[in-house]
This record gives sequence, C-alpha cells and structure tokens, in this order.
Amino acid sequence: MTATDLNSRPPQASSGRHSFFAALLAVLGLIVILVLILSGVVYIFGEPKEKARGTSVGVIEIKGIILRSEPVLRTLVQFRNDKNIKAIILRVDSGGGGVAPTQEIYREIMRTRSKKKVIASLGNLAASGGIYIASAANYILANPGTLTGSVSVIMHFTNYEDLFEKVGLKSISITSGEFKDIGSPTRQMTDTEKKILQRLVDRIHQQFVNDLAKARGIPLEKINALADGQIFSGEEAVELGLVDQLGNFEDAIAYAQKAAGLTARPKLVYPKKKKSWFLDVLTGESQVNLLPDRFSHPVRLEYLYAPVR
Repeated sequence: MTATDLNSRPPQASSGRHSFFAALLAVLGLIVILVLILSGVVYIFGEPKEKARGTSVGVIEIKGIILRSEPVLRTLVQFRNDKNIKAIILRVDSGGGGVAPTQEIYREIMRTRSKKKVIASLGNLAASGGIYIASAANYILANPGTLTGSVSVIMHFTNYEDLFEKVGLKSISITSGEFKDIGSPTRQMTDTEKKILQRLVDRIHQQFVNDLAKARGIPLEKINALADGQIFSGEEAVELGLVDQLGNFEDAIAYAQKAAGLTARPKLVYPKKKKSWFLDVLTGESQVNLLPDRFSHPVRLEYLYAPVR
C-alpha cells in the first residue's frame, strides 16, 4: 500500500459524512417547510371549529369599540340555525361604538332570542352601545364592579381654525347646500347648525331609550330618568333593572345550561378564528379603519362611553 493510498482514504470518509449530514439537513429542512406551510394554512383559514354535539352553547365575544356589525350578525345567524347549539352567550366588554352597527346587532339579537336563549355576560365595561346590545338578551349578568349604563349619544367635533391661521392655511368648501359642510373643523359652527345637530342627537338618543325599554320590559319613564349619560356599577344596574343578576362568565354558563335544559355543563363553541389582520383588511373583515370616518365626513354619531377614548 502506497503513501498515496493511505492519504486518500480520510477525505473519502469525510466526504461520505458530509453527504450524510447534507441529506439529513435537507430532510429536516423539508419537514420544517411542511410544518410552516401547514401552520400558514391554519393561520389563514382559521383553526377548524370543533363540531357541536347537541349539548353546546355558542359564545360570541363583543370587545372594544364597535365599528362593524357583519361578523357578529353572521355568527348570530349561524348559531341560531345550528340545531346542536342550544343557547348563546354574549360576552360583552365594550364601551360602545357606532350607532348603526350597534342597532344592527341589537336587532339581530332580538330576532334570535325568540328562538334560542341569549344570555349576556358583562365583563369590565358594558356601557352605552355595550349595554344597548346586551339589553336585547333574554338575561343579563354582570360583576358587582362592572361599569355599565351611559345611556346616551355623543358627537365629537374638533376645530382647527386657529391653528390653520397660525400656519397660514385656509380651507375653501364649495357645496350644493347650506349645511353640506356642517361640522367642518376649519370654521366655527353656527347656532343654526348646533340646533340641527342637537336635534339629531336627541332623536338618536330617544331611539336608544325606546329600544332599551322594549328589550328590558322597563317603563319608558324609568329609562328616561336614568338616560342622562351617567354610569353605574353592576350592583347598581341590578337595582335599576338594567341587569338581572350579579355573576361572572361561569355563572352565565351555568344559567345557559339551565335555560337550555341541559343536564351537564355545555360544550362552548366559539366562532372560527379569523385570518391575519392584513387579510382581514383585504376582505373587509377588519374592525380597524385605514382612514378614520372623519376624513370622509366630519359628523359621526356614537353610542360611546366617552372616557374610553
């Protein structure tokens, strides 16, 4: 055996080991890629919802500022038509939001509660539009320290006229009607415009009061007496008739079980988790506006507990 033969063997063995490790890394890389692809599919299309078995209760969470109604409406209809879901719990933790989406959700809950029991469980905050929505449920539970009430309407305006003057900016509006630019942030509001907007706010407020009285079965005079924007604790709300019982989410589950006639603790069914924020925006499912409503029009009515802003 020559020196050349002796020197040639180690590189061959080393080359073989390198090939083995390269193949191993390739296999591991392929596995990682497959895992990422599968994870991406779940992330985009949502986690598969576990099938209800006839002893289930649907849970709809209403959290944060209410900007859109469609996702909640769609879930309400789905749960209402699902024979396996025997009752629905609304978990409300919201200071309210837009007038129209709040009214749309209220209407759909009223439609649903005649077919299935709807139980509202109030979390930390269920004020203004939050209590508006919850009032449509058959039964309402709140914690003693839940902030609720604020039966009122608010309209925000900001005036930049003085700031514009300081920086030398002027705004010119050409309209087809005297009140088309009502609420413009670049000029002072006239007394006539204030009266118009106040009349609008008062009318929307009365809609709130009427719906609350109808849903809760409380005399209109009693609702009017507390519909001045003040907030109440959950304990006070029970005394006033806005809430039926003190209790947490587990108490709401127990009540739903009893109301649905179930002998055992129900299985909780949540809506399928949505896709990423970016895809939500593309499909119109996001509650986040790329541009605030005030960029399209300065007037915006809200059932909103003001301090949460």
